[in-house]
Amino acid sequence: MKNVRIPVKLRRLVKSLALTFFIPSVFIAGSAFKSSPDPGDPVKPLPKTIIKNDKSGFKSLFSTSYFDPTKPYVTQLNPKALPFVQNYIREEGTHLEKMKVWGKPYFDVYDAILRQYGLPLELKYLSVIESSLVSNSISVAGAVGPWQIMAEEAKRMGLSVEGPNDERKNFSKSTYAAARILKELHKQFNDWLLVVAAYNCGAGRLRQAIRKSGTKNFWDLQAFLPAETRNHVKRFIGTHFIFEGNGGLTTMTASEILDYDLNLAATNNKNLTATGEAGNTIVEVSGKYRSSVIAKNLAVDLAAFNKLNPNFDKLIAMGQTYQMTLPTEKANLFYGIKNTILNESVEWSLKM
Repeated sequence: MKNVRIPVKLRRLVKSLALTFFIPSVFIAGSAFKSSPDPGDPVKPLPKTIIKNDKSGFKSLFSTSYFDPTKPYVTQLNPKALPFVQNYIREEGTHLEKMKVWGKPYFDVYDAILRQYGLPLELKYLSVIESSLVSNSISVAGAVGPWQIMAEEAKRMGLSVEGPNDERKNFSKSTYAAARILKELHKQFNDWLLVVAAYNCGAGRLRQAIRKSGTKNFWDLQAFLPAETRNHVKRFIGTHFIFEGNGGLTTMTASEILDYDLNLAATNNKNLTATGEAGNTIVEVSGKYRSSVIAKNLAVDLAAFNKLNPNFDKLIAMGQTYQMTLPTEKANLFYGIKNTILNESVEWSLKM
């Protein structure tokens, strides 16, 4: 029996070494390694959640409070990010500018799926830094496909990982899986920079960094993360800049998003008085109100309500007091039935 076992071990060793040294580079963008996006059979999506897809922020990376789109963004970068982003643009700018053209079919697939999950469309750039859109790229750790998903995680998301039918290499199916993973991570960390970090190093490693640093701000806890993860987040930021020309929701910390949302709501109402402007009235509310329930009971178009009251549900859910703007006649109605609206809103939340 010993004479039989030795060749088997040798064959396994040779196979392992072959896999180790035959790993495609994640930054090979040649047509030989690219496959056309295939819609495939979509993984059943989670309930849709709308997350605001804003492009005007990026305060954590700028030396002043807000990014000014009329000025060159490089001159406004936070000193913490400036050296890396400048070098990244010099090194990868030409390659990524070309990808804007040949990668459009893939980005269209990504956008459609991310939109289904209510995720910021900028998250598609995570696939760029993970694999350079190479469908059959394989990492040293064994992650596969354009989103570089590990086998166990892929199985958890319902993907097949066997042989030539490895669905991690399918642009559509792997994006559905990645979207679910990203949504789960955001539910844990509520911060897009931390989501990008966790996607690279794992949620457990990130929680450990948060405990050691005593903060959930990426710029303050990054020293407790692996160097690869720190650079991963910064490459995402640099890629975002090259493709978008400025920052967005995914490159802001959770506290910065809240600050931005509060500022947006305040700006929306800054010219309104207690008796309102153009027939509007401000009503101060707090508690578990829901915009959809308010709109239904007041017979107000939900889109119109949200335009007057940006990020209402998110800020109310965070325990904020909100200066709600309503047409004056609807404000009077609200005062009369606000308890009914509140009770219905609570019942709606319990069903979620």
